[in-house]
Order: sequence, then C-alpha cells, then structure tokens
Amino acid sequence: MTATAARYLYLARHGEASPDESELNDRGRRQAVLLGERLRDTPLAEITHGPLPRATQTAGLVHAQLPDVPVTLFDAAGDYVPHMPARDELPQESAAAVLDRLAAFPADEREGGPALAQAALDRFTGPVEGNTPRHELVVTHNFLIGWLVRAALDAPPWRWLGLNHTNAGLTVIRYAPGRPASLLLYNDTGHLPPELRWTGLPPELHV
Repeated sequence: MTATAARYLYLARHGEASPDESELNDRGRRQAVLLGERLRDTPLAEITHGPLPRATQTAGLVHAQLPDVPVTLFDAAGDYVPHMPARDELPQESAAAVLDRLAAFPADEREGGPALAQAALDRFTGPVEGNTPRHELVVTHNFLIGWLVRAALDAPPWRWLGLNHTNAGLTVIRYAPGRPASLLLYNDTGHLPPELRWTGLPPELHV
C-alpha cells in the first residue's frame, strides 16, 4: 500500500490591481511583498499561480522573498466561475439575484469554468504520496478560493458563492490521510497593516 502524508494548501488572492486589472497597483505590490515575508519560515515546496497578470505579478513578488521555491503557472488556478447553479439549487429568496449576477460574467468564464474547477480539485486537494507532508501556495482569485474552501467543508457546489477573500489574504487547508479536510486559517490578514486590509471587497463587507 502506498504511503500518504498530509498536504497543507495555502491559498492567497492576488494583490490589489489597477482599474483595468492589467497590473498590480502600489498597494497590491506591497501586499504581495508582505505576503511573501509572512511565508518565509513556511517550508513551501511550490508556488503555483494562474495566468492573469495580477496573479502572475503577485506570485513573482512572493517568490522574491522565497527565491528557492519553484514557481509554476497552472491555468486552472485562474479566474472563472467554478459552478453555475441551477435555480432550484439556490435559496428561493436569493436565486434570481444570484443568477442575474452570474449571467453578467463572460460566457467563456461560465462555460469553461466547471472543467477548470475540477482540474483544480484534482491538482491541489487530498493527501500526497510519500511520507513527507507537503506545503504549497496557490496565488489565485476570489472564486477559486471559495470553491476549494467549499469543497473542503463538503458544502453544496453552489456554496462557493458568498465566500469572499481580501487581496493577499491567506487561507490554509489541511488534507490528512484518513481524516476530513481541515480549514486551519481563513482569509487571514495579520501580515498586512490596517490600510492594506479589506481591499478587493465592497465596503459593506468590511467588519
């Protein structure tokens, strides 16, 4: 029987971006550097990021603080709608608003999203082969973090909705052999000063 060990999956949303999302702004670059500093003592085996510039640049600035950790591009760590719910999956009182909101996303993000979401589950979740625990960071986007947290908690597929993540916030999930996944840390911003927290979320979600 093949031995397996725990996987520690670190998830971080990219830093704050410019209005056209073509690059990180000054605050986003600072957030990324501070995230890298936060992870300096973590035995990361790999940094994976999605293909969009804001994730690529964030991963690069994190990597500058952790130069010995390899960096990998993976399309399924990108930005897309991971699951398009049917109306009868959703609470009756919010179904119309949710479906209207999702319909506004580009067709390719909605139609191609489920396959990418499954690829992300296949790549990033579950224990790892061997006897050595694995720690890995994925620099990605709000929706994919919500999708992976939802899966770790065995919540219904639509429940990635409503899980919101600040720029450069840190979430950690542990996948141990023979145990349910554990959400160890969720959207933590302890590495960011107050003026760099809550970016990426609308004001009504600031608490």
